[in-house]
This record gives sequence, structure tokens and C-alpha cells, in this order.
Amino acid sequence: MSNLIARFVKDESGATAIEYGLIAALIALAIITGATAVGTQLAAKFTNVATTLSAVPAP
Repeated sequence: MSNLIARFVKDESGATAIEYGLIAALIALAIITGATAVGTQLAAKFTNVATTLSAVPAP
């Protein structure tokens, strides 16, 4: 029984899977944050273009 417990304590495969999961979550968070920032800036540019074009008189 103690051999089984000792093997369980030394097993690090679960810890490795958790580490990979955390790394994937951090990468996903960075991508989401970057995409949100780019999307906000892009929306502001399109709004600026739309405002400028609406001020131009029709021929």
C-alpha cells in the first residue's frame, strides 16, 4: 500500500497537463485582449471615415 502511495506522490503527469492548460489559457487571454484592442481601434477608424463621408455633399 505504501508503494502505491509513493508512486502516486512521485507521478508528475497530472501537473504537466495542468501547466499546459494554464499556458494555453494565458495565450488565449493574450489573444482575446489584443483582438479587443485592435477591434476597438478599428471601430473608431470606421466611425471617423463614416463621419467624414457623411459630411461630403452629394453631387
